[in-house]
Amino acid sequence: MHPYPHVYTAGASGEPAGPVPVTSPTAPAIATTPPPQFDGPEGYWSPETLLTAAVANCFILTFRAISRPARLDWVRLECEVTATLDKVDGVTQFSRFETQATLTVAPGTDDAKARQLLEKAEHFCLIANSLRGERSLHTKVVAAAARA
Repeated sequence: MHPYPHVYTAGASGEPAGPVPVTSPTAPAIATTPPPQFDGPEGYWSPETLLTAAVANCFILTFRAISRPARLDWVRLECEVTATLDKVDGVTQFSRFETQATLTVAPGTDDAKARQLLEKAEHFCLIANSLRGERSLHTKVVAAAARA
């Protein structure tokens, strides 16, 4: 890991109508529009869905980073984040992020250790830690089918 501070650059440019490409010098462009809740079309990423996806993505990447040194034998982590946008004190903001995480582990894996690492990943997720909204984590640990 590089020493702090880390600096990230992204940009966007748009016209009076149509998708707005979001760009970064290190990644392909993504076409965005307002979400359907703000009368945007279906089928595009929006700033709201990108933020929600960033929370889910960060959770999994954080889990990867902490599970390695803990020597947890896992197969797959599925994560779904539901973000609630609401008016709080007259300001529109995300008020809640609910994370549903399902971790598939190797048979015989310590369930308590797996849950502890999932909670640790939620606690250390830098994207979620940068947001104001309330957070909750719901976990499920399942054993992978034994191989024949």
